[in-house]
Amino acid sequence: MKSYQKLTTSQPAACRVEEEGTAPMPSGRGRLAPCWVGSGLLVAAVLLSTITVWVLRQVSGGWLGPTAPPKCLLVPESHRFDCYPERRVVVTQELCESRGCCFVQSSPPAEGKQGVPWCFYPPDFPSYTLESLNQTALGMVGLLVRREKAYYPRDIEQLRLDVEYETDTRLHIKITDAANPRYEVPLDVPRVMKRAENPIYSLNFSWDPFGVLLQRKATGTVLLNTTVAPLIFADQFLQISTSLPSKFLYGLGEHRDSLLHSLDWNTLTLWARDVSPTESFNLYGAHPFYLLMEEGGNAHGVFLLNSNAMEVALQPAPALTWRTIGGVLDFYIFLGPDPSMVIQQYQQVIGFPAMPPVWALGFHLCRWGYGSSNETWQTVRAMRNYQIPQDAQWNDIDYMDGYRDFTLDSQKFASLPSLVKDLHKHGQRYVMILDPGISSTSPHGSYWPFDEGLRRGLFLNTTQGQPLIGQVWPGFTAFADFSNPDTHQWWLENLQHFYAHVPFDGVWIDMNEPSNFMDGSEDGCPPGELDSPPYTPAVLGDSLSAKTVCASAKQKVSVHYNLHNLYGLMEAKATASALVKIRGKRPFVISRSTFPSQGRYSGHWLGDNRSQWKDMYYSIPGLLSFSLFGIPLVGADICGFSGSTSEELCTRWMQLGAFYPFARNHNTQNEKAQDPTAFSPAARTAMKDVLLTRYSLLPFLYTLFHHAHLQGDTVARPLFFEFPRDVATWELDRQFLWGRSLLVTPVLEPGVDSVTGYIPQGTWYDFYTGSSVNSSGEVLKMSAPLEHLNLHVREGSILPTQKPGTTTEGTRGNPLRLIVALSSNATAWGDLFWDDGESLDTFEKGNYSYVVFNVTQNIFTSTVLHASTEATKVTIGTLSIFGVQKPPSKVLLNGQEKPFSYLDNQVLTVSDLGMSLSQGFSLQWL
Repeated sequence: MKSYQKLTTSQPAACRVEEEGTAPMPSGRGRLAPCWVGSGLLVAAVLLSTITVWVLRQVSGGWLGPTAPPKCLLVPESHRFDCYPERRVVVTQELCESRGCCFVQSSPPAEGKQGVPWCFYPPDFPSYTLESLNQTALGMVGLLVRREKAYYPRDIEQLRLDVEYETDTRLHIKITDAANPRYEVPLDVPRVMKRAENPIYSLNFSWDPFGVLLQRKATGTVLLNTTVAPLIFADQFLQISTSLPSKFLYGLGEHRDSLLHSLDWNTLTLWARDVSPTESFNLYGAHPFYLLMEEGGNAHGVFLLNSNAMEVALQPAPALTWRTIGGVLDFYIFLGPDPSMVIQQYQQVIGFPAMPPVWALGFHLCRWGYGSSNETWQTVRAMRNYQIPQDAQWNDIDYMDGYRDFTLDSQKFASLPSLVKDLHKHGQRYVMILDPGISSTSPHGSYWPFDEGLRRGLFLNTTQGQPLIGQVWPGFTAFADFSNPDTHQWWLENLQHFYAHVPFDGVWIDMNEPSNFMDGSEDGCPPGELDSPPYTPAVLGDSLSAKTVCASAKQKVSVHYNLHNLYGLMEAKATASALVKIRGKRPFVISRSTFPSQGRYSGHWLGDNRSQWKDMYYSIPGLLSFSLFGIPLVGADICGFSGSTSEELCTRWMQLGAFYPFARNHNTQNEKAQDPTAFSPAARTAMKDVLLTRYSLLPFLYTLFHHAHLQGDTVARPLFFEFPRDVATWELDRQFLWGRSLLVTPVLEPGVDSVTGYIPQGTWYDFYTGSSVNSSGEVLKMSAPLEHLNLHVREGSILPTQKPGTTTEGTRGNPLRLIVALSSNATAWGDLFWDDGESLDTFEKGNYSYVVFNVTQNIFTSTVLHASTEATKVTIGTLSIFGVQKPPSKVLLNGQEKPFSYLDNQVLTVSDLGMSLSQGFSLQWL
């Protein structure tokens, strides 16, 4: 008899698990059931206790089906794996038992909750058997066989198991059809040539039923145990479950949620969809990756490389079930062991993010509804008049003629070329929006993008081979097929034509889920199992074609059924490539729809949020989640997109938004203006001040992006990344860090003049004054009047800052100020990456400077590890040293005495240093 049992971290694998490297077990039936414990008496006692508690709970609060077999009653509620996950179906006992599953009613769930499944797998539900397992150069290859059909059509009887020990911290497990090729995600992943020699994990298997058991060697923690429920692998329904070692799970985007997901019967659907961010909905992007914190502070991550519609069911066991409706089960597991290393290892597979141009890190301003280029220009001039920092001005679709891509409204936006010229003259940039829906209704010969795309066959087609026509902003539209390399060339040519009139600097790609105002097409969708699959995940609208194109639509690489979640990624890749060819500089692309590896080509904004306080809060878990997904250039629409903001909300949001890695204020049409110039002098000043603070920190922020590009470090960072052994940080998502050093504690509520925030153990310094806060790891109440954002610098760090200008170009020539935050043992470290801010591949070509700063024994040193001519244009003007315990008698710069100031709050300041960034130096205080 097969059985599916929970495996806890304290239970040793004992009976029917094959150790890695053992010879294949002979095929045949009648094996012992898998078991994971050594003491039968202990198991019996625990089991009896569990059953007693569970039955009592049922008697008091639930109801046992009159015919439920005893084997069904042995399964505790938290360990019931859903056998009938279909939505919009009333699951009866007859339906459930027709699948060979247990039917036991339980208490109805709370409103809005899914609750315990009534139909669940019995312990002996048929699964696959591992028939053979053989060594390969990189790992193992096995054959899985299913002898009893499951309940979805076209069950695949024989599966191939491939295991590759890729690195000491990365394991690759792939399960696919043993006989026939299947669709796989066309993503470039690393190919290893050698098996890992000293993996920090051990991998074992259960043979009958087949299961994977993955443990961390150092602790014995079980990271994966897939014997908890049966493996199902049909043509259009693939499902695998695993126990989890803790309830602290993050990732699995894109959703509007807290950073830490609830495991209380929570299903997360991944299917790109145009909808205003709303709790429980599948949103714009798909990221089948999770990070999980283990007891003791270790972390691991799991990535399912699959682009089909899927859902991930979380339950309180704790356990997780992957359900997808196509492709293969292609898993990468990352062992960390700390959360930062997990994310680095993930990006080693999907690719590190691109280095953005420095102007991308300035402040961006946009709205839908400027109405004209002259009105847009007036906003730019008002910002300059008040000397409020701004690097880029954007336009939404109102610049277009009839909302058609690559056109210009010759009446209202006639002066746009002049505006762009003026922006460039002032060291500013211009970004415009593009949608992938191409108007199909213009008279033949009058609209080149459609005519030429049609001639070359570059649009998504129906099953009949004709362009699929949907409806977006310009009316009826065809949709560019970015899986076709020829489409990339056509996209480039369109951008070149427009650039000749309006020399833009970046492109904002929207509506690329792709969004469709119709369901499917103007003719609906044809009957068939692509548009109406045997199982549809819990997508908004209950249909794969809801507000998008038909899943049966034909694309160059495959059908849209397989490629839907890749649409935004493929458009971003085409757009970034075109920008490089047109401008010869680093591309700047912001995309709404995303998929793993997108950070290589674009950033992301969190979509069409609302001007509400809760939306401001949700932006923090949103940006932190995208940090986990390898897309560090991320932010939300500051002050909210839809609805009308208030002065207080917008002021607080500008303070928070000044610390989004990507900072843009954006607004919808027919709402009052919400740029900083639209408010009272007090609010306008508060907004200006926090933007100046951001601009002063650009050298620090730019260096963080360099580390993200180079090795996959996060920029905006959850606190638990830096303090993984402090369990109090694991749920925090109302604060965040820049890198390891700067703690941001925003106000997220109306009508308050203080904020509470968690200060991790150690010494922290007020960013503005240098005054110290010594924390044992505690929640502190901090003063937060409307004009103030709380920022704290972590002990032991050195932040490179700069006198701010009103553009990044204007800032970069100003003197640097280094903020030194001494640790309790009077040491500190920091670094600075510097280049020209826009050229391609400066690090790869060696055209950069890299400087390391260090303090030990009252001596600050600046060491130039790599130099370029750019660094000769910048000087280090000031050192501010926080935490100097006693007043120095003198300060020596390269051995020469130097004037200084020392304040009662233990801040030592040395000004007028005049040291070139390209030259190392030392400064000592005695």
